[in-house]
Amino acid sequence: MLQAFFMEEYIKIAIETSSTEETEILIAELSEISFYAFEEENNLLNAYVKQEDFDEEKLESLLSSATVYTRHIIQEENWNQQWESGLVPVVVNNFAGIRPSFQKPIENVKHELIITPKMSFGTGHHATTFLMIELMEELDFTEKTVIDFGTGTGVLAILAEKCDASKITAVDYDEWSINNVRENVEANLCKKITIKQQNDLSGIGQVDILLANINLNVLKNESFSISSLLKRDGFLLVSGFLYGDEEEMREVFEENKFVKLQNKQRGDWLSILFKKC
Repeated sequence: MLQAFFMEEYIKIAIETSSTEETEILIAELSEISFYAFEEENNLLNAYVKQEDFDEEKLESLLSSATVYTRHIIQEENWNQQWESGLVPVVVNNFAGIRPSFQKPIENVKHELIITPKMSFGTGHHATTFLMIELMEELDFTEKTVIDFGTGTGVLAILAEKCDASKITAVDYDEWSINNVRENVEANLCKKITIKQQNDLSGIGQVDILLANINLNVLKNESFSISSLLKRDGFLLVSGFLYGDEEEMREVFEENKFVKLQNKQRGDWLSILFKKC
């Protein structure tokens, strides 16, 4: 846990954008250079990254010379106050409702999740998390083993347990996410989730279902490992990439013994459900 005398700092980059399409593309590209929390405000995209991970040269290489942006330093406690003040519950059909711990319960949903994100990605607000949950609704998790790769807040792992999965492994490389997952697991009284801090899938046994809401490059790099870990006839749910990347994702996973079953789109973002052959 972070100690009281140590206050971590984050960089907020506020970028002026001209369209929803430009914003979505920027989010995908910024995710590749360690940005992992985003807020969209009309024609402004706020992107957040740990100060230690910020590389201004890489940022500027992504932006055109005409792009206007500002940089702000935000301390951890200020980030939490700012983030929490803007949180509203998320409801995915009548399947799942997601709320922070300080808001009232959500009625008329099958599964209610208490997710207080702090600096971790995955509250259900972003299109990719929403899409993953929509696809999860269509699968039977009863007594299934599951990996949630790039777990963020642990929202998908926690939902898998609420859907009666027998064992879930939640994986993330970021220490802040790992601490946040522990808090959210405890808040939801989960007992079947094992949390691992690592940046790959090494040392994990085969499973029935693998959830991966990360980004295009990680999915491509880990496609062989993902295939090795999924049992035959197992299911793979992926997101974290744009609609225009669909063909590339399909080809990558078809080469690794998967067949595409369906996809879902929200804005410019896409999720795909595959089955292992």
